[in-house]
Amino acid sequence: MDSAALQKYLLRLFERNGVELDADEDGWLTTDGDFPSVRAQWHAGTADAPGHLDIDIVLSEERCIEESFAGHGSDAEGCMAALRAFEHSALHPLLTACWYVTDDRKLTITAWETAARTWDVFAGPFTLHGADITDLEMLEQVPKAIETAWQREALPADLHWLRLVYRRTAEGETRCEVLLDNEPWAAGTDALNALPWPPHGDYGAHGFMVLDVRDY
Repeated sequence: MDSAALQKYLLRLFERNGVELDADEDGWLTTDGDFPSVRAQWHAGTADAPGHLDIDIVLSEERCIEESFAGHGSDAEGCMAALRAFEHSALHPLLTACWYVTDDRKLTITAWETAARTWDVFAGPFTLHGADITDLEMLEQVPKAIETAWQREALPADLHWLRLVYRRTAEGETRCEVLLDNEPWAAGTDALNALPWPPHGDYGAHGFMVLDVRDY
């Protein structure tokens, strides 16, 4: 899918969810000509690897949320699969945190306490590949594990975001990664990796959270 088609798809997706955006000539969608702005780029897969969809949400001149979703299948099928994964796991936390439009049927809203602050947490459902959700009941343990790691951090009173990925191949190779504000977060990765993931099978799980400090 080319950039013009992606821009049109996202424009309609946001409209269906109550957010009116403006399209520019560079593939971006802006909020009344300003931030937040969003753009999608599709990178076709190869014989050995799926394609991937990159989503950028620019919050300000200094801050940009970068998310990426794998797309399995043919070029068109892979792109649509990645778009559906974005809509499933990341769209609604982003709508709530960045555009203040909330559909609480599509995300989980909780609060995490640290020594100095209360954080509102907007989490989308995990996107799963290669495994039925009943096979990954341990995903219910993820929020508490990540919260415990978060409580040890001292972060600025600003918007933050987490990308969580766990992948296991049929050959037994695993990849575990948690990104905090686009950068590797060792404490989060260790917490995610320590959970009782199924030791067999070919599967992957992708989660996304946005955290904002609560104003009183």
